Amino acid sequence: MKLELGYIHIEDIQFGAESKVENGILYVNKAELISLLMEDENLKSVSLDIARPGESIRIAPVKDVIEPRVKVSGNGNVFPGMISKVETVGSGRTNVLKGSAVVTTGKIVGFQEGIIDMTGVGAEYTPFSKLNNLVVVCEPIEGIKQHAHEKSVRFAGLKTATYLGELAREIVAEEVETFETYNLKEGIEKLPNLPRVAYVLMLQSQGLLHDTYVYGVDMKQSLTTILNPTEIMDGAILSGNCVSACDKNTTYHHLNNPVVEELFKKHGKELNFTCVIITNENVYLADKERSSDWTAKLAELLGVDGVIISQEGFGNPDTDLIMNCKKISAKGIKTVIITDEYAGRDGASQSLADADASADAVVTGGNANQVIELGPMDRVIGHIEIADIIAGGFDGSLHADGSITAELQVITGATNELGFNKLSAR
Repeated sequence: MKLELGYIHIEDIQFGAESKVENGILYVNKAELISLLMEDENLKSVSLDIARPGESIRIAPVKDVIEPRVKVSGNGNVFPGMISKVETVGSGRTNVLKGSAVVTTGKIVGFQEGIIDMTGVGAEYTPFSKLNNLVVVCEPIEGIKQHAHEKSVRFAGLKTATYLGELAREIVAEEVETFETYNLKEGIEKLPNLPRVAYVLMLQSQGLLHDTYVYGVDMKQSLTTILNPTEIMDGAILSGNCVSACDKNTTYHHLNNPVVEELFKKHGKELNFTCVIITNENVYLADKERSSDWTAKLAELLGVDGVIISQEGFGNPDTDLIMNCKKISAKGIKTVIITDEYAGRDGASQSLADADASADAVVTGGNANQVIELGPMDRVIGHIEIADIIAGGFDGSLHADGSITAELQVITGATNELGFNKLSAR
C-alpha cells in the first residue's frame, strides 16, 4: 500500500471573514465554525481561541489534539467510521496542514486530563507547544453524563479538524513524502536479505472513558488484528480516552506515530517494515491472556524476525506489555519494548508494575513522577482550577500567582511512550 502525504506548512492561524489557507496562514471564520459545532445539542457553548508557539498561554484541561488532514485522492477520507464512511484508507494522497493542530478543552470530562504550556518549562516537555493551535473550548449542558460529554468533545475536535482540512483540498502541496509497504509475498521477494519487523501498537481500552477507536469501533470490542501503517496516517485510529496526559496517545500521536515514521525511514534499507499489529489493553486477566496470545500468534504467522512494542497507560497495562513481550519472545522473535516509568518522585521505586527476564531490551520515555514547577502564564484557555485534581496534581498544586507544582504526568504528550520526546535505550 502506498500513501503520499502532501505538506502545506502553516506559519500562523488568524480569525478572518473567510476560512482559507493563504501564504502559510490559516484563516478561520469563527462564526461559521462555531455554528457547525453548535449543531450538537449536548453542547451549551463553543468558543474558539488561538495559541501560538512562544505565547504566554496555558491550555487546560486538554482532551485531545488533532492534526487537520484531507484526502485528495485514493479510497475514503480521513477519520473513517467516525466522520467519514467506513472505507479502507491508507492509499492515494492526503494533504496535511503541517504545523497546525486542533486542541479541545472545556469543563473537565475525567480527572485524567492534561496541560499544554506554550512557553516556559512546560513547553519543553510537550510537542504541542511548537504548533499553531486552534483551541476549541466546549462547555456541556447541565446534567450530561460523562460518556456523552466525552463524545461531544471528541466529535467537536474531529469536525473542526475536518473543516480545516477541507481548506487544503485544492492546494498544491509544497512538499510530498511517500510511504509504501509491500504485501507478504512482495516483501520477501523485493527485500529477501532484510530482517522483517512488525510494530505492536497497544491501544488504551480499559473501560469507560478509556477508549480508542479503530475505523469507528472501540478497540475493547476487537481482537488483536493487523493494519497497514499508512492506514493509521489517514486517521484509522482515533483517541477517545481520558488516561493520564503523559500516557495519552492523542489523535495527533496516531496520525504522526514516530515509531511508524522511524521504521519507514529504515524500511528497504535496514529492515522490511512488515505491518502494525494492534492490540487492546483490557482489565480482566482472561482478556489480557487472549489478546497477548493473538499478538504472539500473529507475529509468528507473519514470520517476522523482530517486533517493537509500545504501550499506552501505566500500571494495569504493564501486565499486557509484559505478556506481549514474554509470549512473542518465546516464539524466538527479538523484542523491544517502549514504555515510560512510574518510579516515584525519588526515582527509587519499581518502574513498572510487572516484569519478566524476557524484557531485556527497553526504551524509556522517562519517569512520569518527576516533579516540575510550571510558572504562571499571562493567559489561560479553559479551566485552570483542574490543576489540583488531575492525575499528577494534588491539593495545593495550583498557587495563588497561577504557577503549578505537579508531577510530569500532567503535561500532555510529556513522557509519551510513542517517543515524541527524548528516549534513551538502557
